[in-house]
Amino acid sequence: MMRQMRDNTKWIMLITALAFAALMMFEWGMDASGRSGTQMTGGEVGRVDGRSVSYEEYINTYQNLYQQQQASFPGPIPSALNKQIEDAAWEQVVMQKLVEAELARRGIRVTEREIVDAARYAPPPELAQQELFLTNGQFDLDKYHQFLASPAVDEQFLQGLEAYYRDILPRSKLYYQATAGAYVPDDELWRMWRDNRETATASFLGFDPEAMVPDDAISVSDAEVRAYYQEHQADFEQPARATVRLVTMNRLPTAEDTTAVRERARELREQIVAGRAFAEVAAVESADDATAAEGGRLSVVRGGGSAPAFEEAAFSQPVGQVGEPVKIGDGFHLIQVESRAGDTAQVAHILLPIERTRASENGLFARADSLEELTTDGDLQAAARQLGMEVRTTEVTPVLPFVPGIGEAGEGLDWVFEEGATGEVSPVFETPSSYYALELVSRTEAGIQPLEQATPIIRAAVRADKKLARARDQVRELVDRMRAGETLEQVAAETGRQVQTAGPFTRAEFVPGLGRLNPAIGTAFGLPEGATSGVVEADRRLFILRVEERTTADREAWDEQKEMQRQQVAQALTQQRWEQFLRALRESADVVDLRAELERQNAAAAAAAAPN
Repeated sequence: MMRQMRDNTKWIMLITALAFAALMMFEWGMDASGRSGTQMTGGEVGRVDGRSVSYEEYINTYQNLYQQQQASFPGPIPSALNKQIEDAAWEQVVMQKLVEAELARRGIRVTEREIVDAARYAPPPELAQQELFLTNGQFDLDKYHQFLASPAVDEQFLQGLEAYYRDILPRSKLYYQATAGAYVPDDELWRMWRDNRETATASFLGFDPEAMVPDDAISVSDAEVRAYYQEHQADFEQPARATVRLVTMNRLPTAEDTTAVRERARELREQIVAGRAFAEVAAVESADDATAAEGGRLSVVRGGGSAPAFEEAAFSQPVGQVGEPVKIGDGFHLIQVESRAGDTAQVAHILLPIERTRASENGLFARADSLEELTTDGDLQAAARQLGMEVRTTEVTPVLPFVPGIGEAGEGLDWVFEEGATGEVSPVFETPSSYYALELVSRTEAGIQPLEQATPIIRAAVRADKKLARARDQVRELVDRMRAGETLEQVAAETGRQVQTAGPFTRAEFVPGLGRLNPAIGTAFGLPEGATSGVVEADRRLFILRVEERTTADREAWDEQKEMQRQQVAQALTQQRWEQFLRALRESADVVDLRAELERQNAAAAAAAAPN
């Protein structure tokens, strides 16, 4: 046993260290070392309730998420997915700051005794699952205690274990405080069990008031419109709106930029063919930072599907050769196949993203600066004519911060609805794909839609209500006939309708013809077998139902599994409460995201430092 401990100690320490890093990074967003795929350097990337978020905190979180994604992604990470990783890293860092602040606010601490007890009796899951500590496939606490007491355990391991519990225990306390009371009583458990097991089969007639009552049979007076408008004011609230003129400049690479990158890729291929080491070129030239330091090496599995062109090259190029540049998404790749075995290929690649050339980017910067200078007098159309740009007019609202031709334009809409005055021209704003400027033509503040505008909608609503009421009277007459002795089938035949049958169905199912979780479904479970309903209204349709068959849930079977069900439901409820708690923390926080600004500053500094 002791020899086995000594032989396995370093291996166990590695697994434990990885488990600590994974927990801290992927669950709580803590710092870890790593290279970054983003172009930002240094500085403050944001603030959370006034607390600074450093570039290092953000980039370390980003890199760990990137590497996790890279491990399961066949081929290079596309830019759209990379943007999602960047945003996920930012949210993790934000939540880390918020959780830390909440721990301090609640005064949650951990004692030395708690750390010792947790280390002795609650090892990290990754450690408890190791074969060294198992007996007949189950965790053996005695073996674990022998390990902790053995000379094979050094100070570094114990320090790592202490750091793990010093971090996780306070957060566990916060978790239990935030989710306390997630108990589900018996009557609720029985209702859930019953709703998923009891069934009903029903025959029914369905009635559509719109088809039953002609439009010309209903009149709506002006007085009725005014009364409806007064009684439903909340329905006519409308957000602020504005009419703006706008000009845009596309920041995306041009065809000339694409050609330039392709030619650069061919030049590098020629250098490699002439004898320059592929790994050396990858380390210097590749934009895929996650693989560049390793000579661009990655594994490709056949059938991954996310990058078919990359996969085709990996399984068609001769081993050892560098193929022609392959365009995938927004970049060109040089691919060298190192080996192939079955459905897996070991390749190395160099990624050259399709970006604007330095001259193209500088020209765009200059054009944006010119636009801003020319609009200082408030005449966007004159500035656009001078620069040969098109001016468009559109309506915008803060409820939907997307502008045609721009996309997400939150910064510009903040100016429109909070700062700008009619006739003014905004500064030049930027998104990842464009520069743009806005002229505020007119703005309507949020308020209640005027009666004149709402009248057509109101007339339609009142007319529909009147049709429903008149149809209800007609269907009630049919119900009276059935109560006098006619059957559902007789009434259907006499009125030219057809009886439909549905089921067996449960309370929670969607039932064709009846709908889901509505009074019609409830009626099918509320009536005894053979009984016929009165007029049932559901989803603005009318029904007459007859219950053909009912099955009931087995109370004894429910009682036997009740505690297991309670545990499952409580776990789901606990997780829901925790997510709600974290969401509330996030929504109430004052979060300032400066990543785009820092990236812009770095790009401007790089452009200024570049030789002409």
